[in-house]
Amino acid sequence: MTYAETFTALADPTRRHIFEALRARPKSVGELAAGQPVSRPAVSQHLRVLESANLVSVEPRGTRRLYAIRREGLEDLRTYLESFWSDVLSAYGSEIARRQNDP
Repeated sequence: MTYAETFTALADPTRRHIFEALRARPKSVGELAAGQPVSRPAVSQHLRVLESANLVSVEPRGTRRLYAIRREGLEDLRTYLESFWSDVLSAYGSEIARRQNDP
């Protein structure tokens, strides 16, 4: 999995909203569909995309399937974004050093 695949999976606003709805706790498709402007089958399709991108896990419980965020699925994206933060901090440090050397 690469950060680009994570970006692609989360690019769709409905999919992102479904993903964010899982932050508090695992939920079933029915629970997720109740808060969405799309049908239950559409929510299931979005969950399949998130699952294939390793962003959610699914656990069968009786006749239901519970979906949960796979935090480790965000690691590539986190590493990518942190590389920008390192650049920003480095530039900030250089600017501080430059200002200390200027009269």
